[in-house]
Amino acid sequence: MSVHFIGAGPGDPELITVKGQRLIAECPVCLYAGSLVPEAVVAGAPAGARVIDTAPMALDEIIAEIAVAHAKGHDVARVHSGDPSLYGAIAEQIRRLQALGIPYDIVPGVPAYCAAAAAMGQELTLPGIAQTVILTRTAMKSSAMPEGEDLATLGASRATLAIHLSVRNLLAIERELAPIYGADCPVVVAYRVGWPDEVILRGTMADIRDKVREAKLTRTALVFVGRVFAATAFPDSALYDADQPHLLRPRRKPA
Repeated sequence: MSVHFIGAGPGDPELITVKGQRLIAECPVCLYAGSLVPEAVVAGAPAGARVIDTAPMALDEIIAEIAVAHAKGHDVARVHSGDPSLYGAIAEQIRRLQALGIPYDIVPGVPAYCAAAAAMGQELTLPGIAQTVILTRTAMKSSAMPEGEDLATLGASRATLAIHLSVRNLLAIERELAPIYGADCPVVVAYRVGWPDEVILRGTMADIRDKVREAKLTRTALVFVGRVFAATAFPDSALYDADQPHLLRPRRKPA
């Protein structure tokens, strides 16, 4: 018996991995985070499977369900949104499973920031503009940010920022980052990426709060900050540059 932590992707049922889909179809118990994972993702659970939305459940209740399945020898598909390694709250579940001697594995999924970039038709790393992407969040009702991980410190790199769980904290984002990135720096808010009501809202550091307020976006959104979102005058990558030979494309000898 194993618990399979499965990344279901950002919402589009077709963005789950083949392995994740197969495991859901095989497991007699399926626990899914219904606030972020649509029912269509777990619709392939086998007939008669115990399928439970864990959104209203506390950690102890979730672990109790898993322990019952373990006692019966039933595999469990534990389905999370996006990729479980990013703000997935799997670490505390794993700690409990290890204490109980219950085996587990992790199946990665498409992270929301990657799906958002795809929805934007956007590369997050552009030559000469930004070659680093920082995934972070701000402290609101969740746990405090560790020392040295405040936006001003992270933003000093002027990297592309993907700020999770913070759409209601745009004023703080503006205060921290406007002095570094500039009031005219592009900001993109990606709401419910992969869902039918997906919204990609573009603005700048100076006006994005007003646009978000007007659109009434209050949750389930990613905030992106960076010059890559408006850059057009950037050099081509050396990857396909004819003047940049490499192992698979050696320099050609003159005829």
